[in-house]
Amino acid sequence: MSKPLLLALGLGMTLAAHAAPESVALPLPVAQGAAPAPAGVPAMPTTPAALDPAQLADLRHRYALWQALPAAERAAVHAAAQRMAALPPARQQALREQFASQDQRFRAGWLLGPQLGQWFPKLQGLFGYLPAGQRDAALASLRQLNIDQLAQLSLVAQRTPPQERDQVRSQFLALAPGARDAWLKEHVGH
Repeated sequence: MSKPLLLALGLGMTLAAHAAPESVALPLPVAQGAAPAPAGVPAMPTTPAALDPAQLADLRHRYALWQALPAAERAAVHAAAQRMAALPPARQQALREQFASQDQRFRAGWLLGPQLGQWFPKLQGLFGYLPAGQRDAALASLRQLNIDQLAQLSLVAQRTPPQERDQVRSQFLALAPGARDAWLKEHVGH
């Protein structure tokens, strides 16, 4: 994973962590001298009353994703946010703009944390559009995978034709954790 993307992820996830699901605590105000939001990105309102329903829903969604991250990944995101905060304002702004220029699906994948975020663009074919009943199970299953398994699953996702994605995903999600290695090896062709 590239350092700039990890830093941007750290910033985004840390800001998301400040939002509570029921009583929204907005991100801390931008420090004096800090870079403004990237061009084309509206500034975050400074009071909960100023949030429109879509912004409030987005903050709640981000907070729920933050809460779902394993403690080790939250710690990695906090460390990345600290490294980001230590950078000169111009470098922070450049990293924010670089991240904002990425495809929305790519940026959204990073909300799943450092480990899944780096694999999400390749996994999106299988896991980007899930029926509501499969979302929690899919995320739990993906979080249990190690790096090698995620790499194999990304190959499966890339090789699976669109008309077979639902079937392949359902097969994968139905597997017991101990059966995943054999299934992945069979589907990757090793």
